[in-house]
Amino acid sequence: MSSQFISLLGLTRTASGAVTAQRFVSPTNAVATAAGNTLGVARTKAADGEEMLVDVIGTAVVVADGAVSDGDELEVGTAGAATVQSAGVTVARALEDAADGEPFEVLLIAN
Repeated sequence: MSSQFISLLGLTRTASGAVTAQRFVSPTNAVATAAGNTLGVARTKAADGEEMLVDVIGTAVVVADGAVSDGDELEVGTAGAATVQSAGVTVARALEDAADGEPFEVLLIAN
């Protein structure tokens, strides 16, 4: 379980709907949908219309949706969490193991 991250590019965005920290964010600034594209990972939480910081390039901390192993390719799972890639868009690579519901560090992949 990590709280380490190295953000090379963080963008301030206006949330479209409530966004929880450590969840994938879509290009429309909402919580990313399962298997969909992402802008990055929300570093801060935000209510609809509030500003939030989104890590776009580098590493970020995201919550696991199911067990994840170091090196796994990841896609968006339930509620913007990270799950092992199966049929969706690859959005990150796990940099450590994590159990379901644990925050862990990922390498963000542009998509």
